[in-house]
Amino acid sequence: MKIVAVLYPGGPAAKDTPELLGCAENALGLREMVEGRGHELVAITDTGAGVDEHIPTVDVLIATPFWPAYITRERIEKAPNLRLLLTAGVGSDHFDLAAAAERNITVAEITGSNVVSVAEHVIMQILTLVRNYIPSYQEVLAGGWDIGKVAAKSHDLEDKTVGIIGMGRIGQRVAARLKPFDVHTYYFDSRRLSTAEEQVLGARFEHLDALIRRCDVVSINIPLTPATQGMFDRDLLYSMKRGAYLVNTARGRIIDTDALVEVMERGHLAGYAGDVWYPQPAPADHPWRNMPNHAMTPHVSGTSLEAQKRYADGIRDCLTNFFEGRPIDRDYLIVDGGRVTSPSYSYAYET
Repeated sequence: MKIVAVLYPGGPAAKDTPELLGCAENALGLREMVEGRGHELVAITDTGAGVDEHIPTVDVLIATPFWPAYITRERIEKAPNLRLLLTAGVGSDHFDLAAAAERNITVAEITGSNVVSVAEHVIMQILTLVRNYIPSYQEVLAGGWDIGKVAAKSHDLEDKTVGIIGMGRIGQRVAARLKPFDVHTYYFDSRRLSTAEEQVLGARFEHLDALIRRCDVVSINIPLTPATQGMFDRDLLYSMKRGAYLVNTARGRIIDTDALVEVMERGHLAGYAGDVWYPQPAPADHPWRNMPNHAMTPHVSGTSLEAQKRYADGIRDCLTNFFEGRPIDRDYLIVDGGRVTSPSYSYAYET
């Protein structure tokens, strides 16, 4: 079999840090296992022509959310041997799930591999915005000491109202990590938690429109599906409290790119942070790079070294089961048996 892994370039760090498993040079630590079983492993970084070159002969394709290879319906139609699509990480919106289901191609991702890493990143970015950290850091780099300029926009997180959109594995961990800050936490999700779960997390359910209007800080933690693409349009962004903060570690296309730039330039929101863009990698002239009051990072929230170990191990398990004719772990499955089966995605593909 031919296994193609489309991964980010590690550069010098790939050699210096062998734990950097998610890069093409280190290929998720799979080479010995795959080639030892008599299969071919091709690790590439080119998400365009490089992918197209291998599409006609690939049996298994591995992609990652951090350096996504968009496997469209057109590409799937040109891949007669393709049987398995794997996401090294969480979030498989770079695959056309409907087209994969029609072709009975199995799709899996390493559920849970990123939850700690992303939840910690959310908390970091909330504090970065609320405490006005980026301007403080820039003041130091500039050799200045303008306390007034920086402190005038710095707040305590305590007693603020925080809204979590999407109370899945990541959202619940965000809520748990917010508890020590003594905030008022609300959440919206298509599936409400039990009363006992809400009490443990200290979170109260609220409908989306009311949550958006109420909260000082909003964190987006939902998958990108046809139902959520463009969800944060101009109207929804302007319905947020003036001076609120928005954090998005979910997917860039959940937010209208130009509408976000507008609300930031007009000062309706006090700050925006996140690590997801569209397209990815974000071009040098992406409008989010230069909009005011942002604390963006490249897409790194779910790829700490510990997370890379978790998703590399998960990919290894999926391939081992696939090679040996055993079922892939049910928790990992997104598309199986010709249909979208994951609860995170299936409601958006129901017909």
